[in-house]
Amino acid sequence: MAHKGKAMRIRVPAFTLLELAMTLAAVAIVAMFAVPSWRSQIARSHRIDAMTALYRAAQFVDTQTPAATSLPAGLDQAPPESAAVYRLRLLPGDEANGGYVITASPVESGPMYDDACGTFTLDATGMRGNQAAHAGAAAPGAEECWRGR
Repeated sequence: MAHKGKAMRIRVPAFTLLELAMTLAAVAIVAMFAVPSWRSQIARSHRIDAMTALYRAAQFVDTQTPAATSLPAGLDQAPPESAAVYRLRLLPGDEANGGYVITASPVESGPMYDDACGTFTLDATGMRGNQAAHAGAAAPGAEECWRGR
């Protein structure tokens, strides 16, 4: 039913350009704070995987008779069940470190390659440490890198 001389307008609910711009601005602000926090949580998770793998490998080495000279598949990387982020190696030691040192080094093409904590180390006496990822760089103290928080 049309009215004389007037076309009927049908109103369709929609967003205005201003509403869309405000929504995008709010999402950008939330992302600005959330992404760095998310990345630090991912890095923390990878570090915990490396620490867990070191303790698991140390337990394996301590139960071997005679002493193991290398780590078997599954104990030579962290995490053990997916793509490697850290590679573990068993190094010979001396009396000062209890007879061996296990290192967890970031994979070169992995997400932790440039991490400040660099390579994690654990020796037979339980001494924990870190070696800088790159020459000339200083690794944070073991307390900071080995903290599970």
